[in-house]
Amino acid sequence: MGSRGRGFTLVEMLVALAVFALLSAAGVTVLAYAADNQGVLRERMQRIGEFQRARAVLRADLSQAAPRRTRNAAGHPAVQAFTGSADAAPGLLFALTRRGWSNPEQAPRASLQYVEYRLVDDRLERGTRPALDGAVLGTPQVLLRGVRTARAHYRYQGEWMDGWPGGADRVPEALQLDLRIDGLGDVRQLFLMPGQPL
Repeated sequence: MGSRGRGFTLVEMLVALAVFALLSAAGVTVLAYAADNQGVLRERMQRIGEFQRARAVLRADLSQAAPRRTRNAAGHPAVQAFTGSADAAPGLLFALTRRGWSNPEQAPRASLQYVEYRLVDDRLERGTRPALDGAVLGTPQVLLRGVRTARAHYRYQGEWMDGWPGGADRVPEALQLDLRIDGLGDVRQLFLMPGQPL
């Protein structure tokens, strides 16, 4: 009897298809998991980037704090050079005058700028005035979204305080800002401030 080529039996074909189906299902699961992780990682990196940008703005403002009182739009002078509450529940977290406001177009204005930080709904906002005295706040800049709570502590003469006691010619030595942020959790930041009079 001559030898003839032998093919696959039906059972062998079914086993091969079952193995292929299992490998395909596992491959699809791994790819879906990797795609989900990539989306989560991208979102997390965006949140960290937003936080880092907000931190850079805070650091720039607080490191340039000047003990200079301002006047509001009605012309009334501020009682304090730096306003700081412990909790941003009512809105205003802290307000200050900062040095070093860049003026590349040489506009007729001071190099000092009034800046305030507020927690509005779940947004940490930064507001500024176009002039140091006698101006209203412009449209606020949203620094960070998803902020659930914001709490500040102020260091003066070696002591930490929950609220800033004030003063016409002084600013804190340091500020501790505790934030609870969606996707990042509880974050504590420390900022050194100059505190020297003009």
